[in-house]
Amino acid sequence: MGKIKLNVLGISYSQTQSGAYALVLSEEEGNRRIPIIVGGFEAQAIAIELEGLAPPRPLTHDLFKNFAESYGITIIEVNIHKLEDGVFFANILCDNGGQRMTLDARTSDAIALALRFSCPIYTTDEIVEKAGIVLDFEKGTEFEHPGASQDEEGEVKIEKSKKGASQMDLSKTSMDELRSMLAEAVSKEDYEKASEIRDEINRRSR
Repeated sequence: MGKIKLNVLGISYSQTQSGAYALVLSEEEGNRRIPIIVGGFEAQAIAIELEGLAPPRPLTHDLFKNFAESYGITIIEVNIHKLEDGVFFANILCDNGGQRMTLDARTSDAIALALRFSCPIYTTDEIVEKAGIVLDFEKGTEFEHPGASQDEEGEVKIEKSKKGASQMDLSKTSMDELRSMLAEAVSKEDYEKASEIRDEINRRSR
């Protein structure tokens, strides 16, 4: 069973499931996407790491990373190894310097940790064949797919949209003001607003 490396393409608010978010993984050497639906807390944990934001207090996944590293434990890789009834199953391969262990984990938690440990994410040929689809992100295509279903723990799978929910007009705001607004949003743990401001800063810095 071949291993396929995946990258995190993005995350956005789900337009079809209230309170859910769409996480999209893309195969590194191909054009197929695996959409996954995640709950709000997991979406926040993934989004702030993608945006490079530093929360004033560690979130649960940050605490896990700090705890693990304090005892010399690191994550080698994350594997999404099974898809059953629309639910993705994952595990994480850990190493403490003398022993390797495989731990069961929800896919959303495993990906949030993979981003923090900068470790690769893999899946199987079978899962990509079953759940992989090709999306036109430039046109913001909406879709329905058997893999895009929410499980009992709030797991989800979908696409990334760059629409800011607050729809702030930042075009006339100076860079100094943007940086000040970003710091304030992060301090208030308003990560949705912070992400939108960070996008504007990055856009101007290109």
